[in-house]
Amino acid sequence: MSQPQQLQLPVLDLSQLGGNAEQQQQFFAQLRAAARDVGFFYLVGHGISENRQQQILQLARQFFALPAAAKQQIQMIHSPHFRGYTGVAGELTLGQPDQREQFDIMREDIATGLPTAKQPWRRLIGPNQWPAAMPELKTELLSWQQQLSNLTETLLSAFMQALELPADALQNTIKAGPYQHMKLIRYPGQSATDSKQGVGAHKDPGYLTLVLQGEQSGLEVLTDDGWVSAEPLPGSFVVNIGELLELASNGYLKATLHRVVSPKAGIERFSCAFFMAAQLDATVPLLQLPAHLAQEAKGPASDPLNPLFYQVGENVLKGRLRSHKDVAASHYADLAVAS
Repeated sequence: MSQPQQLQLPVLDLSQLGGNAEQQQQFFAQLRAAARDVGFFYLVGHGISENRQQQILQLARQFFALPAAAKQQIQMIHSPHFRGYTGVAGELTLGQPDQREQFDIMREDIATGLPTAKQPWRRLIGPNQWPAAMPELKTELLSWQQQLSNLTETLLSAFMQALELPADALQNTIKAGPYQHMKLIRYPGQSATDSKQGVGAHKDPGYLTLVLQGEQSGLEVLTDDGWVSAEPLPGSFVVNIGELLELASNGYLKATLHRVVSPKAGIERFSCAFFMAAQLDATVPLLQLPAHLAQEAKGPASDPLNPLFYQVGENVLKGRLRSHKDVAASHYADLAVAS
């Protein structure tokens, strides 16, 4: 892997949204620049205390310190909804195993039963798995997930205003609540034989991602100047744009390749990632930007007129099937896409 540059990503202060008109316009200008040129930025002034952030990271440490048997009781392979624990090398990025262990949750729902042949993605809807050894985890993480979901909705509205569109331009795609997916993540230190791929280079598929980092670095972002290390900034979230928002904006908002490099031997890295997208049954529109902004759009990496990109549920399911082959084989053997 090439060495990352020591450049800092943009830092945006969300509290400017509550300021006067000049402060709001300054924030929108900074948001446009960060989103178009980099696709990643630090977010401060978001109203979530650093103490609360540290509580979540401590919960992650406690969860991953549980005995292996306690974590294996809630392995993801037991869930057709792709919820639960995945051990090191249990998830794939670009076909290669990621050197991390993680605990995935989504919105707590009731399973809707077998879907129609045209809507296999409905199997994603259902309950989470929770460790019996940490009964407090359910309340804490569901509350935290909703807090982050609310924050991303605020950001999504801000992005629309930054593009000189109505704040609710994408509201129809999240009116029943956006798609929520959250991971607690532990990256073990490298050994002499380990791959350095904490997570391989990829783009996120949804609208927006929030990443809460612990003290250890490892997240790297591909910019025009090469790979840039997103060093932990206390109190912040790292925000990045997903492919669905890039496509909806015809490439004005940029989905950026990023990766995580495993920490050195003897060092652990903890983080929490939250992914927000349109609701699974949504159809995402191609936004009509004002002419002067449309001229600045760099164009998306994929074809925004391809309807497959706007079928949210299908694309979320395809991504999960590619990443978790064991769950796919156990619960989706009937789908050609699972092969």
